[in-house]
Amino acid sequence: MKDFPTIPFFTEDGEEIELAILEQTRINGVNYLLVSACEGEDWDEESEEAYVFILKESDSTDSEESTYEEVLDDEELISVSKIFEQLMEDMDFEVE
Repeated sequence: MKDFPTIPFFTEDGEEIELAILEQTRINGVNYLLVSACEGEDWDEESEEAYVFILKESDSTDSEESTYEEVLDDEELISVSKIFEQLMEDMDFEVE
C-alpha cells in the first residue's frame, strides 16, 4: 500500500486497528474520511483491491481530539462515495 497517513480506530469490541486515510473532504460542515485497513483480510496487496469505509466526524464529544464513526445511512453513503470517487480519479468504487 502507498504511504498514507494512518489513524487508530476502535471497533465495537474494543479492538484497535490501524486505518489508512486515503482521502478526506468536508461536506456541509462535516468532515469525512475515506479509509482502509492497512493490512489483513481487508487489503489484497497483489490486486490492490481493498475494502474501504467512509467515516464522518462525530460531534458527540467535547475533547480536542476528533472522533469518527462509520457512515451507515445508505443515502449519505452513496452521495459521499460519489464525491470521493471524483476526488480519487484513479480508484474505482463499488458501494455494497
